[in-house]
Amino acid sequence: RVTNWTHPKADTPTDSKDELLNPPDWNINGLSPVPNIPHTIYATPFPSILKANGYYTIHVGKAHWGSAGTPGASPLNLGFMVNIAGHSAGHPQNYYGEQNYGNLPGKAGYQAVPDLMEYHGTSTFLTEALTREALKALEEPIRRKEPFFLNFSNYAVHVPIQPDPRFVQKYLDRGLDSTEAAYASLVEGYDKSMGDIVQFLKDKNLYDNTVIIFLSDNGGLSLSPMRTGPSHTQNLPLKAGKGSVYEGGIRIPLLIKQAKQHPASTDATPVMVEDLFPTILSLAKIDHYQLVQEKPDGKNLLPLMEGNRSDNWNSRPLVWNIPNKWTVPDGPGINFFSAIRQGDYKLLYDMKNGKLELYNLQQDIGELNNLAPKMKGKTSELSKLLSDQLRTWKAQLPTYKATGQQIPYPDQIKPMD
Repeated sequence: RVTNWTHPKADTPTDSKDELLNPPDWNINGLSPVPNIPHTIYATPFPSILKANGYYTIHVGKAHWGSAGTPGASPLNLGFMVNIAGHSAGHPQNYYGEQNYGNLPGKAGYQAVPDLMEYHGTSTFLTEALTREALKALEEPIRRKEPFFLNFSNYAVHVPIQPDPRFVQKYLDRGLDSTEAAYASLVEGYDKSMGDIVQFLKDKNLYDNTVIIFLSDNGGLSLSPMRTGPSHTQNLPLKAGKGSVYEGGIRIPLLIKQAKQHPASTDATPVMVEDLFPTILSLAKIDHYQLVQEKPDGKNLLPLMEGNRSDNWNSRPLVWNIPNKWTVPDGPGINFFSAIRQGDYKLLYDMKNGKLELYNLQQDIGELNNLAPKMKGKTSELSKLLSDQLRTWKAQLPTYKATGQQIPYPDQIKPMD
């Protein structure tokens, strides 16, 4: 009962209206470390486990785990000892120190970035301010000689797409329009931020004993007019973008720099963000812990990182379920879709139109050739696997407005010719 989008304001529906379907009743207030908070999921966050085992835990940047006024709105309630600029909102009001990151008198909205008063009225871009504060925060566990966990969640490259003055001109000079030049400048600012952290760790002689994990929470934004050009073309050859169950919305980079010296390598094994929960605890050598929720869905990546392939990773099904309406209008793979991947094959279920699509991602990364009409056996196999998983999880599905009945499960849909 956790939606893919927690609203910054408590008890505020997150879904756009649809003419055909009603979305399920979501836990729209997000994550809570306290039970019995309406419309939340009560769970144990892994930073609280790290903290209980002697780690100095720091959060910097975007949080967006719980709605304003609920316990989950503050990272300090989720196991972090230090919180810098994290609150209920998922993006900044703006990126400019000259505008106090949205905190100008009489103009501050709920997306105004908290803290960072030292930089108000200066020319310090938000990404740079967060980076400086992250490095300051790391000084304390280093002084204490304590292990640390830094969750550094830059607001870049989230909307509003505003140019980072340090880098934007070079992209304008290369012929990009103002929007795409601004987007590129946000990416480069993030890159500099990561480089500054790496250099800090090297200067402190901690780089070789630090694990660095880099990833995004979704694919690149592909909606117009926020991006230039036709919608859903910005991530080509991947189809669509953020919010979609096509590869443009869910295929993201994952880079892991291990503490031990390992030869650099690339691995195409599909993994998911849920895997980081057990992986990070395993890296911290924390084997015994108690959770108020059921066992996490993720799988420890450490054996895979160390080259141990005794487990058949490619047989593990990966599931995405989006039975709600994120945005208007509907887009490819956006709003009321489920998907499952096992090995090279991926099945999509279009809930609104009652259609199944099948793709071989090894041969068709752009998901252009729907194999469902030709490969009915594989389509039925994956639709049953997806349906069984949704039933096991008691995953909610939308209902028809006209009848109030729940839509069919994927295995109740016949592959079309």
